[in-house]
Amino acid sequence: MIGAVNIRHRLTKRLLDRGGHIGYGIRPSERQKGYATKLLSLSLQKTRELGLEKVLVTCDEHNIASEKTILNNGGVPDTNFIEEDGNVIKRFWIEL
Repeated sequence: MIGAVNIRHRLTKRLLDRGGHIGYGIRPSERQKGYATKLLSLSLQKTRELGLEKVLVTCDEHNIASEKTILNNGGVPDTNFIEEDGNVIKRFWIEL
């Protein structure tokens, strides 16, 4: 297995703050090979099929690779969310 994705049809308050509609991960040994960008692209196609017009995708502030993946798929930065421990969650909206 190279990676996995979760697609959420609706957002709870928690998902709106720090989870988003799409969550994905790539096995460490397979990173930096374009898999995340492709996985997110395919996930966006699926969310479009599900009838969503705009999706939220998030990543931790220190996860530069994930931020680039989101931006490469049309992510538009929104207000960050700061967790109780100080961790900053970057939030991006993608129009479908």
